[in-house]
Amino acid sequence: MRLSRLSRTVLGVVTVLILLVVYLPLFVVLVNSFSTSTSLSWPPPGFTLEWWGKAFQSTGAIEAVGTSVAIALVATAISLVLGTLISLALQRFEFFGRDAISLLIILPIALPGIITGIALNNFFRTIMGVPLSIWTVVIAHATFCIVTVFNNVIARLRRTGTNLEEASADLGAGIWTTFRLVTFPQLRSALLAGALLAFALSFDEIIVTTFTAGSGVTTLPIYILNNMFRPNQAPVVSVIAVVLVIVSIVPIYLAQRLSGSEQTRR
Repeated sequence: MRLSRLSRTVLGVVTVLILLVVYLPLFVVLVNSFSTSTSLSWPPPGFTLEWWGKAFQSTGAIEAVGTSVAIALVATAISLVLGTLISLALQRFEFFGRDAISLLIILPIALPGIITGIALNNFFRTIMGVPLSIWTVVIAHATFCIVTVFNNVIARLRRTGTNLEEASADLGAGIWTTFRLVTFPQLRSALLAGALLAFALSFDEIIVTTFTAGSGVTTLPIYILNNMFRPNQAPVVSVIAVVLVIVSIVPIYLAQRLSGSEQTRR
């Protein structure tokens, strides 16, 4: 489709405006992390690296990073196992209610985070009688991280088909041998992309975490929220926010590159 010069100009202007609305606030946070002001006044009266040094020396921030990484790693591991198994079951087998189950698997990521958080809080505390802890956060994160793995794996299974698996079975290979030598190599990049997206999704999640974290469990997003309005903490929070953005971008970028490389090879 060919567009007129006016149409291209209008689309270009609209695109630039949208990108400015999305990324200009992030740029402001980046600049404020170097500001000499303790109240994040704009424009910055001066620039300094003092806040970056304080942020990397902050025991609370470092512990929060460790907690977020630990939760994200465990939630991602659970999501890889369950998401892959569910994808194989829904794609490789015909049974009653398959479409309904597929919808239920995807639903958690479509629901507002506050609804998921309230529901899980009631489930853990009222129905199960389980005290909130770091493990309730892991389970809560796994409920929506599964979706990213599920979507990546089932899309790959639909593209690859079953010809190679059937050929492996005809040659006498068992189920596990076929999975290890045929199915898994085809899913490897999809699993890695799903894992990276799941990790990024878990690492910066705050709404569900707020409802499912026990006392003493402080992830990095919660640490930022708790310290944002404390005296002289705003610049340090800006530094942590910049680091959080970078950490979130890296896995998403790698996942996009993996998906793009796989499509190019095909």
